[in-house]
Amino acid sequence: MKEKMKVAFQGEKGAYSHLACLEIFPQIDAVACSTFEEVFQLARDNSQYKIVIPIENSLAGRVADIHYLIPKYKLQIHAEHFQSVKHNLLGVKGSKMQDIKNVRSHSQAIGQCRKIILENNLKEIISADTAGSAKFVAEKKDKTEAAIASELAAKIYDLEILKSNIEDEPGNVTRFFVMGKESSHPEFKNKKYITSCIFKLKSVPAALYKALGGFATNGVNLCKLESFSVKNTFDQVNFYIDIEGHIEDQSLQKALEELGFHTQKLDVLGVYEAHQFRFKNK
Repeated sequence: MKEKMKVAFQGEKGAYSHLACLEIFPQIDAVACSTFEEVFQLARDNSQYKIVIPIENSLAGRVADIHYLIPKYKLQIHAEHFQSVKHNLLGVKGSKMQDIKNVRSHSQAIGQCRKIILENNLKEIISADTAGSAKFVAEKKDKTEAAIASELAAKIYDLEILKSNIEDEPGNVTRFFVMGKESSHPEFKNKKYITSCIFKLKSVPAALYKALGGFATNGVNLCKLESFSVKNTFDQVNFYIDIEGHIEDQSLQKALEELGFHTQKLDVLGVYEAHQFRFKNK
């Protein structure tokens, strides 16, 4: 009998990762984990688990450590999801804006809501995550304390939304991966796909230039190229790429074959449908 699928994320209930889980898997009660390492271990050791992991944010860039955990745990990407991030100022029931003296949240959320903090002369307190900050405020029951977190966190911890959509810049979006232990390539149809890979180049001059040449000659577009150091070294790097296309497309196969000539290691992390958010402004 096939085991029922389960879903996990990093953070407290009410985190933006939890919100992403609810949008992708609305019928499944997601499991909260303390660390990213714990989430990846859960999926590696339990094939019924899919995990929802933030990869990058449109304002803050890539999420720390994820690029190291992906090759370490050898999970496969099953899908991508783009989650709009709407920050809210949350306080205990009965509190007013003029009561608030301290505001706590994750460092990125604090940085993205600088305007309201300065206008109200609030003291910033950096915490591990947004939802955890909301949970702290709810437990402390102090009208001078507030948290920057999601509307979902306000609902879960029974907090007042003192002000909504307080981010300084509009268009704050986080890209998530849905990942699992098993490979899950969609059937090649007339749709838009992304193929993601990690590779390590051979140590020769102009290696990256030569490695990427096959994409140009075969008319294959790269929509992301990112380097990150191999842990505990300064002179070795891995490259992460997102490629437009399905791995069964002949042009993409030829490009990857040429890439393979110039690499010490090449791992395909997943093939998945491109999310509709990518075509929003096209």
